[in-house]
Amino acid sequence: MMRRSLLFILLFVAFNQSFAQTKDAVVGKWLTSTGDAQIQIFPVGGKFSGKIVWLKKPNDSTGKPETDDKNPDKSLTKRPILGLEMLRGFSYSEEGVWEGGTIYDPKTGKTYSCKISMVDNNQIYVRGFVGISLLGRTETWSRVR
Repeated sequence: MMRRSLLFILLFVAFNQSFAQTKDAVVGKWLTSTGDAQIQIFPVGGKFSGKIVWLKKPNDSTGKPETDDKNPDKSLTKRPILGLEMLRGFSYSEEGVWEGGTIYDPKTGKTYSCKISMVDNNQIYVRGFVGISLLGRTETWSRVR
């Protein structure tokens, strides 16, 4: 009986550890829900950021790199979208959740509060919002292998 209990406890702990998320679980390359971009998420000074590392259409109709032309800061409108840091300042708050950061949308030039939640090792929910999390939009991003 003692042996069975010990075996059950060991299996339970091993099973739970296989699904436990670490703060670095979000690190990697992610494909956006539209499939138009890949975002590399990486640690920066104890927080997490993300930049655009691949675009389905990196160039405009003239063959020049797409630029951040919707940015409200006119001094930034000429910078290329490729390489743009669009996620900033995320802290790991609880298992599978990163919050306190912002997401920049180069299609509109707007920055939103953001929260990232891990669905599993290969999918995350990225929720951009204004004010409270209830007022926003969620996208599902998939890990790039």
